[in-house]
Amino acid sequence: YDAYVIPVNGGVPVRLTGHGYPDRVVDWTADGKKVLFASRRESGKERFNQFYTIPATGGAAEKLPLAYAEYGSYSPDGKQMAVVFRTQVGRNWKRYRGGWKADIQIFNFATKESTPIGSEQDAGNEFPMWNGNAIYFLSDRGAELKMNLWKYDLGNKSYTQLTHFKDYDLQYPSMGPDDIVFQAGGKMYLYNLASGKQNTVNINVITDRTMLKPKIETVDKLVQDISISPDGNRVLVQARGDIFSVPAENGYVKDLTRTSGVAERYPAWSPDGKYIAYWSDQSGEYELWVTEPDKENSAKKLTSYGPGFRYTPYWSPDSKKIAFIDKAMQIKIFDLTNNKTTDVDRALRYTHGNLQGFSVSWSPDSRWMAYSRDAENSHSVVYIYDYQNKKNNQVTSGFYSCDFPVFDTEGKYLYLLTNQSFSPSYSDIDNTFIYANSTQLAAISLSKETQSILTPKNDTVALKTEEEKDEKGKNGADDKKADSKSVAIDFDGMEQRIELLPPSPGNYGFLGAAKGKIIYIKSPNTGEAQGKRSLKFFDLNKKEEKTIIDNVGNVMMSADHQKILVSQAGKWAVISPSENQKIDKPLALGDMQMMIDPVKEWKQLFTDAWRLERDYFYDSKMHGVDWNEVKARYSKMLEGAMTREEVDFVIGEMIGELNASHTYHGGGDVENTENKSVGYLGVNWKADGKYYKIDEIIRGASWDAEARSSLDAPGVNIKEGDYILAVNGIPLTTEQEPFIAFTGLADKTVEITYNSKPGFDGAKTAIVKTMADESRLRNLAWIENMRKQVDKETNGEVGYIFVPSTGVDGQNELIRQFNAQWNKKALVIDERFNNGGQIPDRFIEMLNRDPLAFWAIRDGEDWPWPPFAHFGPKVMLINGWSGSGGDAFPDYFRRKKLGPLIGARTWGGLIGISGVPGLVDGGG
Repeated sequence: YDAYVIPVNGGVPVRLTGHGYPDRVVDWTADGKKVLFASRRESGKERFNQFYTIPATGGAAEKLPLAYAEYGSYSPDGKQMAVVFRTQVGRNWKRYRGGWKADIQIFNFATKESTPIGSEQDAGNEFPMWNGNAIYFLSDRGAELKMNLWKYDLGNKSYTQLTHFKDYDLQYPSMGPDDIVFQAGGKMYLYNLASGKQNTVNINVITDRTMLKPKIETVDKLVQDISISPDGNRVLVQARGDIFSVPAENGYVKDLTRTSGVAERYPAWSPDGKYIAYWSDQSGEYELWVTEPDKENSAKKLTSYGPGFRYTPYWSPDSKKIAFIDKAMQIKIFDLTNNKTTDVDRALRYTHGNLQGFSVSWSPDSRWMAYSRDAENSHSVVYIYDYQNKKNNQVTSGFYSCDFPVFDTEGKYLYLLTNQSFSPSYSDIDNTFIYANSTQLAAISLSKETQSILTPKNDTVALKTEEEKDEKGKNGADDKKADSKSVAIDFDGMEQRIELLPPSPGNYGFLGAAKGKIIYIKSPNTGEAQGKRSLKFFDLNKKEEKTIIDNVGNVMMSADHQKILVSQAGKWAVISPSENQKIDKPLALGDMQMMIDPVKEWKQLFTDAWRLERDYFYDSKMHGVDWNEVKARYSKMLEGAMTREEVDFVIGEMIGELNASHTYHGGGDVENTENKSVGYLGVNWKADGKYYKIDEIIRGASWDAEARSSLDAPGVNIKEGDYILAVNGIPLTTEQEPFIAFTGLADKTVEITYNSKPGFDGAKTAIVKTMADESRLRNLAWIENMRKQVDKETNGEVGYIFVPSTGVDGQNELIRQFNAQWNKKALVIDERFNNGGQIPDRFIEMLNRDPLAFWAIRDGEDWPWPPFAHFGPKVMLINGWSGSGGDAFPDYFRRKKLGPLIGARTWGGLIGISGVPGLVDGGG
């Protein structure tokens, strides 16, 4: 977003800024001629903002001398500013007291010094507003532990609490000459500075409330689950909380549930085709329901489990039982013949992703149910549950990880995936290694009497007995009930009957069975530069691997094992388990339409968000919060919501009551506008009269070839101090920000008109390619400046390593910089502004390699072992912007006694993310 000004009485907005990064309006300058805004456009690390001013009539922005700045307010004489360097505004973390806590400081523009106010009490202090001899601000330091309005007297340095809201925090205050306006609990208030009284502001907005009107919408972009009918002729699609029946090729699309404001999830067709099972929150909690697809008003609730979330239902072949796993990792079977639920087993460490991917396979006779779950050693173990005798049988020991067991179509074998191929891949950088591509396809004979699945075939002449003749119908057709013959399993020595099949080890996914075939997904091997994720089958007769279709996403087999539902490049289709299949006729998902009642849907979204925290938050006691009361309180606030964005705001406020990190939310059916990308040259601009000139060409280290300024390309002779007069022939002047001229020109070839003086006389042109983003370049320059400073101050004896995150980019930076400087006498590890990512155990392992040996050689220097290890002293720099993995990294560094920590307290956000189901409108 950009900064705009608009007349108070209405009119056309005037755009002031045009950078690709957000420019957030903060205040007016004391003389009212300029607008103060916050932007991270030049921060070098996208973790903080800095302040700029820009004329209210438009023109060039000027950067203020503040390293970090989020919110601020000028003193009446404009010589000082009350400023917040770090902010928690917009974060769902109430009563926060960590290192990112907002504090107010008074910055003096003349001395460039700042004095803190309010920091003597451990509380958040936001939105400073300077008026006369006082600074007004929001703080949760009061007994209510809610953001309320406070006053700081600059004369006697005293604090006065002005409001006492108990249920809701004050939000987004703004000061006028005599009053402060703010919002709280969905209402707007006006606080009079002279009288100290507050009044509710009633604003009558004339609107037709279009966002609240029921509407018919196509929902093909909101598919959350999909499954295939028993014969593959139709497909069930869960989209925006409704369940649709979509033809595989011919026919019409039907909305089977039509329940805006109710969420139906995980539809599954019974093998006999009569019923569809799904989970619905129609009763207030997610319960198991069934409906008859061709019969109106046939939906029936089967269970009353109460609170909790449940996942995909798996029908038994006889259509009498449904297996599933719930959020508590309990594996259960519901019997439709007696409405009883059987507890089968419980996984140990499953998160949402594991639960979402959990599957079972029923034997053809519906007696046995195979599945895998995690063991104590974190390997997956295969089990077969005997429903008839209510007995569980462990099939694999857990020495190797075994996954995705699937019965073959005849009940003779169990197919599975097992990690038994060990072939190390060594690093090009050091002597570390990984074991990837270890999965193999395997099979187990269920009975001791069953021949090996790899036994060579020998053609013989079959002789029919009288009994077999009697099993024919009058017309000679096979009895279709033959598939239900009992399946015999010998559990004694079962793991010894595992056979590894011929397909090469690699990255396997989905496993399924067709007659005479094993169906599976094979992805490119780890380390391969290119490859396809292919659906394949292994022909058990010919002992050959064949490709069904390439570039697949999700896969599901029909109950009769004769059709496969696949996705490819955003399209879905039903194909056959044969070679060289193509998606010639994708499912008509664009025909899925439903009536949406926004008000009903918003209540469902709100309730779902509340339930998901109730069911998935790591602490069942909800940090001591009365979660039912919280729901009731914010439900009142929800009633005033007029847009989906406001619903999202209410959800965030509710979640914030948990006082926890990583409680993020967003997305959904919100309004979005078209985004025009901005091109960059990788420079700092400076206004000089009518034109802009290049103040600085941003440069990283000489070896940083991954990101260069457009002006550093060979053959481009534009230098620092040159004036940029036009872009593609269009004059560029200081009447507007230079970035506006580059709107829509990201990563484009452009013509730049330039000169060493401010005018077109003698100007030259250059053809350059713009950058789509210059943040990496600025970050490399920031890193190199720090490295040079450390190198200079220590005569080259100390190395400097900046670790921006504990994700992939941080991992790459640590490797890149460490391997160039491991031989330094000491290291400075700078993890300031680290935005987290993974758990950084491998980061610590790299920094914590102890010397084991020094190998003496005849010529040259001795070899230290391990190589590429640093044995000298280390220090780590931290600050309040370091969070999540950026909290763990220095904590582990300290625990391993690798060196001292220098800086300020970090964010304190190690209540992490494990994933939860999404909301029905695409939010989460």
